[in-house]
Amino acid sequence: MTDALTDDSLRALRGRDGELFSLVYRSYAPQVLGYLTARGVEDPEATMQDVFLAVLPRIDGISGGASGLRTFLFSVAHARMVDDHRRQSRAPVKQRFEPEFDRRESSSAEAAAMLLVAPREVQELLEVLGEDQKEVLTLRIIADLTVEQAAEIMGKSAGAVKQLQRRALDRLREHSAVKDYVAP
Repeated sequence: MTDALTDDSLRALRGRDGELFSLVYRSYAPQVLGYLTARGVEDPEATMQDVFLAVLPRIDGISGGASGLRTFLFSVAHARMVDDHRRQSRAPVKQRFEPEFDRRESSSAEAAAMLLVAPREVQELLEVLGEDQKEVLTLRIIADLTVEQAAEIMGKSAGAVKQLQRRALDRLREHSAVKDYVAP
């Protein structure tokens, strides 16, 4: 059998849905894909698949032979294209993320708090910590290094640095709470 869809081939394949659908797909998929691509559909291949999935259950009920099937197929393709354009018009504009141009910064709560504290108070706070905890906080918060960078400098694993930082911050919170409670 050839890949040309005719009225005779449609009649011959009635009731043999798999073969009929395969012939319809081979005959019209490139044209439907071309139509959707030319009309600016965002994902023409996925939309083409949707078109054929919508046509498949109705293929036996289409009248007008090969011409009627073609008309119906492109009517569905047109409707999917219109739906895609409506969806695109409602969606925000998508732009590719380029990290080298992203200048946003977000500081942690700890870093923001350290900016509010005077240098002398920072020194006093750090004095309640052990040397490793002090080193972690100065590298992470004051020097603004990543966990991995601080770990490399300290010769420790990233997990150890995270643990030291958590314990140091917990210790500072405890110290601050006690100091506030005892203060006159």
